[in-house]
Amino acid sequence: MMNRIFHIILFLLFFVNTGTKAQIQKNNFILTSDHVKLYSKKSGKGPLCIFIHGGPGAWSSSFENLGGNKLESNLTMVYYDQRGSGYSENSAEKDYSLDRMIEDIEEIRKYYGEDKVYLLAHSFGGIPATNYALKYPSHVKGIILANCTLDLKYSLHQQINYMNQLMDTHFENTDAELLNDFIKAKTELTQRGLDYKMLSDHKNNIELLNKIDSKNPSTFELAQKAFTIQDYWKDYTPITQSIPAPTLIITGTKDHSIGEEHFKSFLFPNKKIVKINGGHILYFEKNKRFVKVIADFIKKTDK
Repeated sequence: MMNRIFHIILFLLFFVNTGTKAQIQKNNFILTSDHVKLYSKKSGKGPLCIFIHGGPGAWSSSFENLGGNKLESNLTMVYYDQRGSGYSENSAEKDYSLDRMIEDIEEIRKYYGEDKVYLLAHSFGGIPATNYALKYPSHVKGIILANCTLDLKYSLHQQINYMNQLMDTHFENTDAELLNDFIKAKTELTQRGLDYKMLSDHKNNIELLNKIDSKNPSTFELAQKAFTIQDYWKDYTPITQSIPAPTLIITGTKDHSIGEEHFKSFLFPNKKIVKINGGHILYFEKNKRFVKVIADFIKKTDK
């Protein structure tokens, strides 16, 4: 059962691949209060922004190297790999709870000595980012949700709907058998050579993404654990109405991984929504627009 869940995770929203471990500097690690070394890299100029990658089980490198680093002209970017992901260590205590992930972000903030930070999340990263902002509102200057889900069940249902539409199939899509329904549809999509469509209309871009992700050194322990933790399956859209921070929501008109209409359920009272014509990796495929939208948001909110 665990192997099936693991393959489902790889198919989900969030592209991860195994690879070989590269050399990184020892000072690129932050030791958490429960003794896990988290990979962290700071670069750029401007207010501090912590990037929270997707997955669960991806890493920060693909975002950084496929255009995320263009943000460094306006922001001091902190790229970190979540525990059990990328260059970061696994948790010896097997603690991958949402609350522990929130505390990891808080400890990164403290490490860099900033009272208030921006949070930039992609994909699954929206769940820990939003929950951090709820728990620590006084430490958040603003939130940027780029192609983010706040309800994994919703996004999974949307993926199955899209795959049925794309292949003219009729795979079931029920809450009771959601993972099984998904794996059946995704297996068929992969056999037809259309799995790249979940992220982009451009196969060559996904091949480039996969080339970078092939160097991911992780054991993918977070990926294996997260989908067995009930907190990650909850719908977090209702809590957004209680988060006062300025929030920029960047959504793709063709984001079949998240669901093109998912952003409509976000209830942040101080939100700005920007639709960009594209899929799940706008930070790469629509980089100039992506960077400008964020730069404008920072200029307006960084007071």
